[in-house]
Amino acid sequence: MTTGIILEMKNITKTFPGVKALENVNLQVKEGEIHALMGENGAGKSTLMKVLSGVYPHGSYTGDILYKGQVCEFKDITQSEQLGIVIIHQELALIPQLSISENIFLGNEQSRRGIINWNDTIIKTRELLQTVGLNESPNTLISMLGVGKQQLVEIAKALSKKVKLLILDEPTAALNEEDSENLLNLLLEFKKQGISSIMISHKLNEITKVADSITILRDGKTIETLDMLKDNITEDRIIKGMVGRDLTQRYPVREPKIGGTIFEVKNWNVYHPTQQERKVIDDVNLRISKGEIVGIAGLMGAGRTELAMSIFGKSYGKRISGETILHGKRVQLNTINQAIDHGIAYVTEDRKHYGLILIDDIKRNITLTSLKKISRNLVVNDNQEIVEAESFRTKLNIKTPSVLQKTGNLSGGNQQKVVLSKWIFSEPEVLILDEPTRGIDVGAKYEIYTIINQLAMEGKGVLIISSELPELLGMCDRIYVMSEGRLTGEVSREDASQETLMKFMTKSRG
Repeated sequence: MTTGIILEMKNITKTFPGVKALENVNLQVKEGEIHALMGENGAGKSTLMKVLSGVYPHGSYTGDILYKGQVCEFKDITQSEQLGIVIIHQELALIPQLSISENIFLGNEQSRRGIINWNDTIIKTRELLQTVGLNESPNTLISMLGVGKQQLVEIAKALSKKVKLLILDEPTAALNEEDSENLLNLLLEFKKQGISSIMISHKLNEITKVADSITILRDGKTIETLDMLKDNITEDRIIKGMVGRDLTQRYPVREPKIGGTIFEVKNWNVYHPTQQERKVIDDVNLRISKGEIVGIAGLMGAGRTELAMSIFGKSYGKRISGETILHGKRVQLNTINQAIDHGIAYVTEDRKHYGLILIDDIKRNITLTSLKKISRNLVVNDNQEIVEAESFRTKLNIKTPSVLQKTGNLSGGNQQKVVLSKWIFSEPEVLILDEPTRGIDVGAKYEIYTIINQLAMEGKGVLIISSELPELLGMCDRIYVMSEGRLTGEVSREDASQETLMKFMTKSRG
């Protein structure tokens, strides 16, 4: 078990233009422990880990890093890796076109006299894959693996660097329940081998399961460190530390006022974009009423995102057939512009790649879907654009000093609010929200749930796709369940339970 302190970060302060991201933060990690780092989006967790790993080099922050009792001044990530400190970022840093073995040893090639020894590379890759429990050929391309397996490749890559302190930033955010469970068990196994881990996560149940200690950050400051063995730590206790208040209701109360049907999809079939004999969506029928929040549950690969994207301007799939009906009339949604013009909005699960232009400012991201509302004769009215963006900043409580700030500088929760603002600005009648709270802390989740409820109260139809069953049960009036591209069940709020949904989610074609 623990023999001493492996890491100490003292009085770390880091400033970005207009924002103090970290202020005198302190962190202490014991040898051979799993230490959780928790806090709301924008609390400074990822920034602190980037300081530790050298992504933000010495000189760009103030304070001291002591690793195994020695003061460290990392100029880059290579220097921290040489000491066995390895960070796995939320966005995986793998190259899809290269094989597993090429990715694992990229920059750390097994070579003699400048020539790569492929035999050594393959043998060592096999050993590493066995250690992380991944049964794949070293020659398999990364593009052929699902997200769960890619996460294991990242961990194998960390092990190849003789890791002593493993940092994982939201490691299970994009994983299903089974893959998440495997990953947590792997961390417990590493702990037995004396490897220390720092884990950033918003999933309270996972943290309470594996963590020995929890350090909570709030607004760039250290609030407290909790010992999971000594203290009686509940999820509510952690939430109070994160948000500074008791959050008794995880889901805001709403009295549904459901009207007539707004939107219907009938006999919807979609084939894979490249494997055109493979049917991805099979004869799906669904409806959304005015003021109703409808959920779609399903395991990874069930076809939920594919269904949403195919409906939204046929942005996914080939040989799409079926009907889309708005207010009782059949409508053509063959392009994204047609979908927007008919009042359909789609908030993607991948906000960084498809939802936002991270290098552009907040105001431009918010107005992007409906520039015609703030322009005349093809010229954008800058003042009107700022006024509109400012109103969303206030209404949705986007934490930023200015709407002229780069969107990429915002925390995940605030980026999600910008995506929602963008689509609310287009004045949709139907909003499709794909994993709307993925990678977002409980405080920001509550705010986003409140926004969703408000949209329903205004008479919009809302469709939520979520991998978190408690979220669907807490928010939805009715839930559809998908498995292998088909709808296998439809459950009302009163009849819905995790067990019922799981039964339909695991129903196969047989």
